[in-house]
Amino acid sequence: MRLVHLLTVSAAAVVALAGTAEPGMAQAKHGDTTHSRHIQVHRDRPDVRVPVVVKKSGEAVIDLNAAAPGTDWAVKGRESAVVSISVDNRYATDLVVSGGETLHRQLALGRLTAGVHMLRLRFADERSAVASRSVVLDALRVTTYAPGSPEYLVLRYAPVVYGRNLSALGSPYQNATTDTPLIAWHESAPAATPGHTRLTYSVVWSNEDGGTNTPALMARWGRTTDIEWIYDVEVDEHGSRVPGSDTYQAANHQTLHFSGRYEGDHALLETCTSNNNMCDTVDDPMRFFLSPLQTRPADQARENLMDTNSWTYEIMAKEMLREGKIEAPSDATPVTPDVSDQRNYLYAVVKKSTESANTGSSWVGLSLGVRLVNGDTVYTSHHVDPTWSIQRDDPAATTVELPAGTTADDIAEVSVHRVVVGTDSGAALHVTGIKRGFFLGQDYRPQQSFLTWNGDVRLDGATTSAVIWRR
Repeated sequence: MRLVHLLTVSAAAVVALAGTAEPGMAQAKHGDTTHSRHIQVHRDRPDVRVPVVVKKSGEAVIDLNAAAPGTDWAVKGRESAVVSISVDNRYATDLVVSGGETLHRQLALGRLTAGVHMLRLRFADERSAVASRSVVLDALRVTTYAPGSPEYLVLRYAPVVYGRNLSALGSPYQNATTDTPLIAWHESAPAATPGHTRLTYSVVWSNEDGGTNTPALMARWGRTTDIEWIYDVEVDEHGSRVPGSDTYQAANHQTLHFSGRYEGDHALLETCTSNNNMCDTVDDPMRFFLSPLQTRPADQARENLMDTNSWTYEIMAKEMLREGKIEAPSDATPVTPDVSDQRNYLYAVVKKSTESANTGSSWVGLSLGVRLVNGDTVYTSHHVDPTWSIQRDDPAATTVELPAGTTADDIAEVSVHRVVVGTDSGAALHVTGIKRGFFLGQDYRPQQSFLTWNGDVRLDGATTSAVIWRR
C-alpha cells in the first residue's frame, strides 16, 4: 500500500490509499481513503488539509470519530465546537461536535471525480462556543459509491439542509447551540409508476423549540428530539429524477413541490421554522450534509434510528437541561405532567392497530401504564391529557414517567388503556406488541431493553384496559 504524507502547521496527516471498507460497512466498488491517526483542528491555527484519492467517480461519504474537549451540550457557553469541511475549496458541510467523548459520525461530501482531492478542516470559531478550543478527529475514512450501486442512488438525491436563521433567536448560527441536526436516514418504496422508486429523507434534530411542547413530546413520541421527513423524490427505472416529482415538508407540515436550487442532484433546503420545517430558499451560513445511508427496518418505530445511535439520547437530555425544560429534582414527581430527569422514564415502543378511521377532532388513543411492585398506583404515559395518548398505528414510541430511582426490577405490571378524545367513535384497538422497553443510564444512554411482548389484546368501549405483561 502506497502512503502519502502531508505535513501541515497544526498536524501531520498520514493518508492510506486504496484501503478496503471496514467490517459492517457497505462495500464500495473501489478503494477507500483512510486516515487513522489523530487530527487536531484548533482555534486560531491554520486549517488542516488532508488529501483524498478517489479511484472511481461517485457520491462520497466521510466517516470519522470526533470529540471536542471542554465542551458540554448541557452547559451554556460550552455547547459545541464546529468544524467546517470543504473539498477542493468547495464548502460541503458543518460538523457540530459536543463533549470530550469520541462519537462516530457520517457525513456526505457530494460527487467526487476520480483523482486526488483535498479535504480542508476549519475550526469555525464564529460558530463555536467561546470555551471551545479544538476538535480531535480520528479513523477518518472517505468512501465513494459508484453509479449502479444502491448507495449511489440514495446519496445522489440526498438533500443539503442549511441552518436555521430565525430573527427571534438573534444568531445565524443557531444550530450550533439548539435544535442541531444529529442524524439522517432514507426510506425507499415503489412509486405508483411500475419500475419507479420513491426515496424519502428524514432527519433527527436534538429538539424543537416550537411546535409540540416538551411533556407532550415525551408522551406522544417517546423522546424530546424532533424527527421529520424533509424531502422525497421519485426516480425512474434508470435512476433519473422524475421532473417535478420532488416535494418537501414546509411550514405547518405542508407538503409542497420543490422549486429551489440544486447542487448537482442535491436539493438545497433550509430549516426555517422553530419546529424544523423546511423552506426551498436558502440564506443561512451553516450547512448540514448528513449521510442518509442508514434506513429504518419496516417493522420498527422511527426512534429505532436513535436506538442504534444511542448518543442521540444523551444530546437530547442535555439540551433539555440547558434550556431549563426539566423539573428541579426537589420538585420532580410522576404525578404532574412536567418533565423530570429523563432517566426517570420507561422508554417503550407499542405496536397497535385501529379497526376504523381514527382522525379528526374526535379519536381513540392508547396509553401505556406501569404498576410497581411496591404499590397500586398505575403510572400512565399520557398523564392527565387524553390528547397525549398515542393516535398513530405505526409502531409508536412513548414514555412513562416513574419515581426517581425506579429500575426494571421494580416494575410489576405493564398495561394498555383505551383513551377517548372528544366523542367516543366506538373504535376498537388491537395491541399486538411491545417492541422494546428500557431506562436511560447515568450517562443518559439507553440501557439494555428488558421489556418485549407479543399477542393480540382488543380494547373497546366494554374493555378499556388490560394487563399485557407481568413480572
